[in-house]
Amino acid sequence: MKEAQFYINLDNNKIKCTLCPHNCIVDLNKRGVCGVRKNIKGKLVSEIYGKLCSLNFDPIEKKPLYHFFPGKIILSLGSIGCNFKCKFCQNNDISQSTIDDFPYLKEYSSDNIINIAVNQPNNTGIAFTYNEPTVWYEFMLEIAIKAKKNNLNTSMVTNGHINNKPLEELIDYMDAFNVDLKAFTNDFYKKQTSGNLEPVKETLKFIVSKNKHLEITNLIIPTLNDDPKIFEQMIKWISKELGENIVLHLSKYFPRYKMNIPETSISKLIEFYEIAKKELNYVYLGNVAYHEGNNTICNKCRETVILRKGYYTQLTGIDINGNCNNCGNKIAVT
Repeated sequence: MKEAQFYINLDNNKIKCTLCPHNCIVDLNKRGVCGVRKNIKGKLVSEIYGKLCSLNFDPIEKKPLYHFFPGKIILSLGSIGCNFKCKFCQNNDISQSTIDDFPYLKEYSSDNIINIAVNQPNNTGIAFTYNEPTVWYEFMLEIAIKAKKNNLNTSMVTNGHINNKPLEELIDYMDAFNVDLKAFTNDFYKKQTSGNLEPVKETLKFIVSKNKHLEITNLIIPTLNDDPKIFEQMIKWISKELGENIVLHLSKYFPRYKMNIPETSISKLIEFYEIAKKELNYVYLGNVAYHEGNNTICNKCRETVILRKGYYTQLTGIDINGNCNNCGNKIAVT
C-alpha cells in the first residue's frame, strides 16, 4: 500500500478524495467508489500500488490505437478497480473487484516493468489499460515518468473521468490516449455508469489542447445510446471541439455483466459509421468484420494506406514518418 495523492482531510477522520469527479467522502476504514482507495487511520491509501492482475504484450491495435505506432506491440498493464459502475462492463471481474475478493494480483516494482518493456523487441512502450488506470494513479505515474526517461511511449486507455489537477500532473508523461466516450447524454452516464458526461468532455478537450495523440471509442448499445440524432450531435461536437482528424472507434455491444439487451446489429453500426464519416476523417468499426471499417484510407488522396485483418496490420502505403506514400499527408504517429 502507498499513501495516495489528491485528498483532503476532514473532521472525524473522514477524507475527501479529489482524484476524480466523484470527490468521494470516505469514512474511516472505508473505500471510495473505485473500491481500491481506502481511508486507513485518516490517510487515503492506494491498496493496489505495485499490484497488477494483467501484464501482456499486445498488438497496439487492441487498445484500440490505430494511428499510434501501427503494427507495433505494446506492454499492457492492468490492475483492479474502476471509478465507474457500468452495467455493461466487459471486464467486471477486475473492474468491480477489491483486493478482498481478487486473489490473483502480482507485485511488481516500476523498475521491473521498465526492464520488461525495454528488453522486448518491437515493443513501442507501455499502455495502462484493462481496468481504469486512473484508480491506480500513483503507480501509473511512477511508471510513466521512468518510461519517458527510457524513451518508451506511454498510452492510457481510460473513461476520462478524472479531475483537472491530476490530469495536468500526468499529461506530460503520457503520449497517447484512447478515451471511452460512452454516450452523449448525462442521463446515460448517471443511469448506466454512475458517472457524469461533462468531466469526460473536459478531459477530451484538455488532451487535445496539449497536443497529445487522442482516439475515442464509442460502444453502441441498442435502445440506450443509439439515437441517430444524439449520435450526430456527438460527432459534430467531436469535429468542432477536438478536430476532424480525431480517430473514432465504433464498437459492437454484446450482453455482459448486468445487461442482457440483445447485441448491436451490423446495420446499426454501419448506419452510425456513415453518419460519423460525414464529419470525421478516420472512423473504424470494432468487434465486426466489415472491411471498410477496418482499413485506413488517406483522407486527402483516398489511397488505402493500412490494411487490417483482426489484429494483423499491414502498412501498405505509409512511410517511416507516418505519411501517405502517395500524397505526403500525415496519417499516423510512427
